[in-house]
Amino acid sequence: MPKKKWSDLTPRQRQAVCVGGALEAVITAVALRDLARRPAEEVRGPKAAWLLSFFVQPFGPISYFLTGRR
Repeated sequence: MPKKKWSDLTPRQRQAVCVGGALEAVITAVALRDLARRPAEEVRGPKAAWLLSFFVQPFGPISYFLTGRR
C-alpha cells in the first residue's frame, strides 16, 4: 500500500490530523509548564528524564501526568 500524501486525504482526515497535532502540542506545553514549576520533591524520578520523555509523543506527557507527579 503506497504512502498517502496530504492531498490524498479527505477533508475529515485532514481535520483529524490537525486536531490531533494541536492536542499533542497543548498536552506537551502543559506538561512542560507543570514540570518546570513543580519542586523536584513532588516529581517521581529525575526531572531531566521526564523532560526527555516528552519527546515520545503522546506517551511521555501523558505518562508524566498519570505517574510522574506525587
